Amino acid sequence: MADEELFFGADDEPVKDEADNSSVEDAAASDKASAEGGEQESKEPEETKEEAKENKEEEKADDSSSELEARYMSLYAEYDNYRRRTQKEKDNLYADAIATVTKEFLTLIDNLDRAVDGAKKSDETSLDKVIQGMELVGRQAQDTLTKIGVEEIPAERGTKFDPNLHDAMMHVDDEELGEQEIAMVFAKGYKYKDRVIRHAQVQVAN
Repeated sequence: MADEELFFGADDEPVKDEADNSSVEDAAASDKASAEGGEQESKEPEETKEEAKENKEEEKADDSSSELEARYMSLYAEYDNYRRRTQKEKDNLYADAIATVTKEFLTLIDNLDRAVDGAKKSDETSLDKVIQGMELVGRQAQDTLTKIGVEEIPAERGTKFDPNLHDAMMHVDDEELGEQEIAMVFAKGYKYKDRVIRHAQVQVAN
């Protein structure tokens, strides 16, 4: 009590200095602020973890996107190479087919040229020889087609009309023939295996 300062009022009663109360309040406020600061500091690590998690997910998404893009580019390159190789093989096959067919017809063309030259030099007495030469060229043409796998479509008179093989150019009444039978052939038809190259152009009866 010796150090405590006293003040005397009108009634001469001692009054304690209020400074002690304010220092206590300041200390309490300081403690409260420290506590709030501690709560904020304790929340910061949680926010940092969330951000790190989001960043990690974004990195994974970027990696997946890059991997998909790389796979797409690789597949596209493989397809482009395959397309080019297939087109080249197709062109080569077509060229080989043309060369093979042309080679088979060269002898036929040579004989046809000889027959034409012979016909120009012929007279009435050698007409039969010209006809025989043309017939020979025709047989060679048929043999050449058979050799490369091309067949003539049957279309003789009396053959049943087949729209898959024949092309009806006109109709005619013919008592000697049955219904939908071929009466005349205007142009022969040809096929390769199951593929029709040209339909036979015919006249159909009844």
